[in-house]
Amino acid sequence: MTENELFLNLQSVKQASLQLINLSEVKKNKILQDIAKLLLLKKETILRENAKDIENAKINGLSNAMIERLALDDEKLSDISMSVKALIKLPDPCKKIRAHSILKNGIELIKTTVPFGVISIIYESRPNVTIDSAALCIKSGNACVLRGGKEAHYTNIALTEILHDALVNQNLSKNIVYSLTDSNRKLVPIILKAKKYIDLVIPRGSSNLIKFITENSIVPVIETGSGVCHTYVDSEADLEKAVKIIINAKVQRPSVCNAMETLLIHKDIAEKFINKVFPELIKNNVEIRGDETCKKLYSSISVATEKDWETEYNDLILSVKVVKSMSEAIEHIQKYTTHHSECIVTENLDNAAKFMNNIDAAVIYMNASTRFTDGFQFGFGSEIGISTQKLHVRGPVGLEDLVTYKYKVFGNGQIRE
Repeated sequence: MTENELFLNLQSVKQASLQLINLSEVKKNKILQDIAKLLLLKKETILRENAKDIENAKINGLSNAMIERLALDDEKLSDISMSVKALIKLPDPCKKIRAHSILKNGIELIKTTVPFGVISIIYESRPNVTIDSAALCIKSGNACVLRGGKEAHYTNIALTEILHDALVNQNLSKNIVYSLTDSNRKLVPIILKAKKYIDLVIPRGSSNLIKFITENSIVPVIETGSGVCHTYVDSEADLEKAVKIIINAKVQRPSVCNAMETLLIHKDIAEKFINKVFPELIKNNVEIRGDETCKKLYSSISVATEKDWETEYNDLILSVKVVKSMSEAIEHIQKYTTHHSECIVTENLDNAAKFMNNIDAAVIYMNASTRFTDGFQFGFGSEIGISTQKLHVRGPVGLEDLVTYKYKVFGNGQIRE
């Protein structure tokens, strides 16, 4: 695809976005109903195309964790369909009055929510992002430009066809959802400079992808950061509870951004706890990379390097450090955090309060797995990413976060003096 061809396509998306401005909530929900239904009706086609992507991933040497992230099956398709249905139950975030006042001069001022217009989502590997992003954009009144990773090429094409069918079924332009399936990386910078046609960019993927987009985009960006997530086991932790939390946070789905990457353990409980949790981690095929104290207490593990503390593994690898105090744990997290999700395991409420008040992250947990940082888990229906920045949204980016505002001003001949 040439640069001019891409610009023409983006222009078509911008034009198609105008169809959504006054689209009723009933109409939006009918589109979502069709998407949810078609995902199940066409699952054989989707899974066949997904199998092609998985085969290519194996040939290209993708890790097992990354392949798991890419792979679809009946259960995952059912979950994606359910997440779309969950959006139907949520109220339309558009045209909501957020403030209403009458000024001293008699002018009436109304602040109301409106769509951004066109949102571009640039992501890697996970094909569910195609459906989640498009569904959220449609419900919030936005057209979208999707740029998925080449790893999910065939799957994304199949899913985009479902989105187009659902739009056409409701007599709307399929250009409301545009999927750029050309794998030429030179096309991405064009999207990032297309301020005339795109109102917002949301990256989802590796730290390298997010860094590139935030540094090169002139279109506003919501930074959905990588997740070097920590769990600190305090000296006053319930150790049985801690083991369950850690196994879940590391093992349940290691390839996602809310999986734990670093475990910090207070020295007072280190020996006892390491002998409890390390065998469970190893039983679950986790490679442990520990500091010198960990190595002395459990000789069979690998030694962690400085690079480990700043690495998002997205795999069954865990770095572990023994700290002398909670203050040292906080200092370590402050140094290496990506401001995503951090956890303290403790039965001491004062310690929990100190931890939560001193850590700068989008989501902070006491006695719960970091795996809960998720729009669906938070009751948002689904999410378009986890924002690690502070403006205009932080944490799971749901439906309510995909609108902006406009002021409507009603006068009766007033002039400014």
